[in-house]
Amino acid sequence: MIKELIVVEGKNDAAAVKKAVTADIIITSGFGITKQTLELIRKAVQKQGVIILTDPDFMGEKIRRIIADKVKGVKHAFIPAEDAEYENDIGVENASPEAILKALSMAKAESGDKRIEFTIADMVEYGLTGLQESAKTRARLGAALGIGYANSKQFLNRLNVYGISREEFEAAYSGLFE
Repeated sequence: MIKELIVVEGKNDAAAVKKAVTADIIITSGFGITKQTLELIRKAVQKQGVIILTDPDFMGEKIRRIIADKVKGVKHAFIPAEDAEYENDIGVENASPEAILKALSMAKAESGDKRIEFTIADMVEYGLTGLQESAKTRARLGAALGIGYANSKQFLNRLNVYGISREEFEAAYSGLFE
């Protein structure tokens, strides 16, 4: 049982989440996020909390940003693309119940402050930008930290916005090479 309301993109996503957990779910119907849906999400943040679980693709990220920009206090859960892929289709509906449960258990809230723990120098030092394998390293580290895959700029932003500590980062990073 998850106490927070879970926001997903479509009916198939909701069905997959229901196989993994018992929770209240709101379906955005893709970009069709209405004022009424946003108001329901706003009320749920106050009442029970909200976790956004969108597809690990461009559209899912865009929907996540629309909601997070309009409703403060939501948490974010990310499923790695390789855990959400089936026959060249990437989406929450393709994820196993275990992958969904893991993503929900690692949900992160935006810290709200302008904390700068990590800089572009860290991204370069750890090979998260500028190298041929940087995208793969970001994907693996994002999965380990529960912040999902992102390009270099967005990944750096997520490290800071989701309040990832230096210790948490170091432990996850060193775990990639064990």
